[in-house]
This record gives sequence, structure tokens and C-alpha cells, in this order.
Amino acid sequence: MKDITKYQGVIPAFYACYDAEGNISTEGVKALTRHLIAKGVKGVYVGGSSGECIYQHVDERKAVLEAVMSEAKGKLTVIAHVGCNNTADSVELARHAESVGVDAIASIPPIYFHLPEYAIAKYWNDMSAAAPNTEFVIYNIPQLAGTGLTMSLLREMLKNSNVVAVKNSSMPTQDIQMFKDAGIAARGEGNFVVFNGPDEQFVSGRVIGADGGIGGTYAVMPELYLAMNEHINKGEIEAARAIQYDADRIIYKMCEAHGNLYAVQKEILRRMYGLELGGVREPMPGLIPEDEPIVAEAQAMIEAAIAKL
Repeated sequence: MKDITKYQGVIPAFYACYDAEGNISTEGVKALTRHLIAKGVKGVYVGGSSGECIYQHVDERKAVLEAVMSEAKGKLTVIAHVGCNNTADSVELARHAESVGVDAIASIPPIYFHLPEYAIAKYWNDMSAAAPNTEFVIYNIPQLAGTGLTMSLLREMLKNSNVVAVKNSSMPTQDIQMFKDAGIAARGEGNFVVFNGPDEQFVSGRVIGADGGIGGTYAVMPELYLAMNEHINKGEIEAARAIQYDADRIIYKMCEAHGNLYAVQKEILRRMYGLELGGVREPMPGLIPEDEPIVAEAQAMIEAAIAKL
């Protein structure tokens, strides 16, 4: 039996942290890690979409993961997204992630070119082979990657014993059930995990069978997702749904800004907790003065929602 309890719960997708010159801020990374430990989350998902991975060099991504591990090892579950736009860099990051002791590595499929399933499987299996003692999480986000996880591809990947989970960010919640059924059929009950990806449907994802969630807005309001998760575990669906509605309204408000969602969230964390995490890396748009009332209102909505718990 695998220990899947380390994946059950609320796992924020870790934000990219920059200094005033736009370089990686390892001090910011460490501060955000300590903040999330104090909030009581289950783990962190490092180097994914929220970590702006496609805009960072391999050495930068290594530095971020090393800084996270310096604070998180033994305190949080750490999943390192290692996918790059070529296999060689992905393999290098996978090998590095295992060397620093992460719990699992993860990857999106190859982006841009629509490759056949056997090529996608080889891409993932090559990464897994570079980290043979580390579990592997398939990251399904077809609306951004351009390629969706099919049942035939999942069945092929389940031949790799290190594949323990799918991070499912497709919008249909039924995908969670389908992926979980396939994983249990191959591994047995209690040996396969599916994470809910879309933050706006954390409750519905958990109710249909997701073991936990990995999301890009968890870090700015972890209290809300932790409370949703606790209510779900107790079967208190109406209470969980009410908090989900609050979280969704906050997400919609933050998305009204000219600046990217991650820029808004990092500014809110600066105002609420003094965390200096910088902006976002171009070509993602940063905040402009006209975003001020949106940021202020979103912060007030977060504070009000937390106060209601």
C-alpha cells in the first residue's frame, strides 16, 4: 500500500517570487513557504502554472525548489512540477527534484505540438526514469496545454508503478471519477489519487471523489479552502458550498484587474501579511494604478469571508 494520506487535503500551487529587478527571490520563496506552513496546509505544488514555470530558466526553477525544501522538508508534502518544453530539461529537473527529497514530481504534457500519445507517454516516462525513487503525478490541464489526458493514455501511464496521481484541471468534474476508477482498477483501493484542479469547483470535485485539491488561489486565502475541506470531510455540504461561493466571488473580482491574477494575489499577500513576492514576469501583465480599487475590494472580500468562518 502506498501512503496517499500525504496527498489528501489542501495543497496550494506555489507562486513565483521575484525581487525588485525581476530576479528570483529565494528569500521571498522561503517567506511564502513559512507562511503556508503556519496556515496549516497539507503541502505545496512548486513550479507549476502559478509558479510561472514556462517563463523561468532551469537554474531558476532549481533555486526555487531548493529554497522551498530548505523550509518545508518534513513539514509539508512537496510536489515539484518539472515539465519543460523539451525532454532534456525536464529530465534534468526531475533528477534534481529527487536529489532534494520531494515527495513527488509532476508534469503537463508537451505543449504547442500535438504529439501522439506514445510520444507523450515517453516524455513522462523519461522524467520518471530520471527520478526512479519518486512518485509521479500527471498534470491534466487541456485548456492551457492543448492536449487532454485520455483514458487510453492514462492506462498506458499506469503501467509505470511510480504514477500515483492525476492533478485534474479540466473543467468537467466527471473526469475525476473516470481517472480515479482507472487508477483504482490498476492499483487497488487506496493506492491512487486524483486532485481537483479548478479552484471554482473545489467542493464539487471533492464530493465526486477527489482526494484533495491543488489550486492557484489557495495561497491567498487558505483558510477558506481548509474550511471547505473540513466541512466536506464531515459531510457538511451546505456549509462547504457557502464558502465555495464566497471564494468564487473573490476569484471573479480578482480577475477583473488589468494585471494578471497572480499579480493581484501577490499584492494582496503583501498588504495582508507583508510578504514581498514581487510582480509577474512578462509577457504576463502587471498591475496598473487603475487596479487599485479591485485589489482593495478583493482583499476586503477575503478578510470578510475569513471573519465569517
